[in-house]
Amino acid sequence: MTGRSQTLPADSRTEIAIVGGGLAGGLIALALRRRHPEMQITLIEAGETLGGNHRWSWFDSDLDDAGTDLMSPFRKAEWDGYEVRFPAYRRKLNSIYRSLTSSDFDAALRREMGNQTILTNRPVAALDGKGVTLENGQRISARTVIDCRSSKPGEQFTGGWQIFMGRRTRTHKPHGVERPIIMDATVEQLAPYKEAGAYRFVYVLPLGVNELFVEDTYYADEPVLDRSALSSRLDKYCAKHGWDGDILGGESGILPVITGGDFRAYQADQEIEGVSIAGARGGFVHPLSSYTLPFAVETALAIAEDALLPGEQLAALLETRARRHWKRTKFYRKLGSMLFGAAEPAKRYKIFEHFYRLSESLVERFYAGNSRLGDKARVLIGKPPVSVFRAIAALTGKGAPLAAHKEKN
Repeated sequence: MTGRSQTLPADSRTEIAIVGGGLAGGLIALALRRRHPEMQITLIEAGETLGGNHRWSWFDSDLDDAGTDLMSPFRKAEWDGYEVRFPAYRRKLNSIYRSLTSSDFDAALRREMGNQTILTNRPVAALDGKGVTLENGQRISARTVIDCRSSKPGEQFTGGWQIFMGRRTRTHKPHGVERPIIMDATVEQLAPYKEAGAYRFVYVLPLGVNELFVEDTYYADEPVLDRSALSSRLDKYCAKHGWDGDILGGESGILPVITGGDFRAYQADQEIEGVSIAGARGGFVHPLSSYTLPFAVETALAIAEDALLPGEQLAALLETRARRHWKRTKFYRKLGSMLFGAAEPAKRYKIFEHFYRLSESLVERFYAGNSRLGDKARVLIGKPPVSVFRAIAALTGKGAPLAAHKEKN
């Protein structure tokens, strides 16, 4: 795939340089191309392909009409409804659910943008408000630089972790799963992180009559990715349901679940004068679910709207936008505090079990990060799924700082 990207001379110039070809960077490039077709854009990615090795999923209600239109070029799986499963009940919800793979993300962006816009296998050595310097010594000058690289949360934040391993399998016989199972929490809790505690569930997507994506996920206190344990759990879950077959691929990761912190201090630590910051690096994530797609779409459209501004002004607008996002998502961080600080590890599933009994429209607004005041009250009132005293302590405490990732083979 290396040969599909343009080879630049030692020095070149572009109007807008986007550093990081993941979800946020790719969608910004696409939004710019659609809004300003004559604008010169350069999308720079350190890896071989755009999007890495990921799968992004979202509800139809997460996006407005403009957002849905932006996502229209991508080939994606789609289902009319999904299920959740808990020890006390099962429920089918009717929201349209969609899923996009990074390979389809890469293919569509190359088709829409043209390879002359995309530079892959180009690690960046440095960037500033006037351009980007690649590790190979090339300098790409730009009117506007947008930083969409991945980042790890620092000591400015508190919270826990979402740890996952997913596997795509071609089953030997039809699996019989009709719709996605977004959360199957009927599985054993705690393991394999008994010493730290975790909320565990399994996520299932039926990609075809004989194809499944199955992911084991934990909300854990410690960022430990134990590949052997997670693989064993996937084996056990698939065997229980009779889903034997051939493994086609997979993914794994550790995502922060942020419950609090000093966002301005984080921004100051990330800041490069004159450089706009977007994506997860800019703080545009759902604190509890770690969803990024709705916010990546929203930010991409906003950048396209203001793309003619000088780079310094666009950077200031995005910084302000990120602070507004942090403020508007405070409720979800408080729920995260209850999850990690108030619920006993073996009973953390009860928070989600309580949540999914609520109205479908409330659930949709929750995932889109648009919960209303009444929604927040409905989530919190009634018989509490955790101890009131533990909840108060969790909400008033500072929480544990986010630690470094660990991985076991």
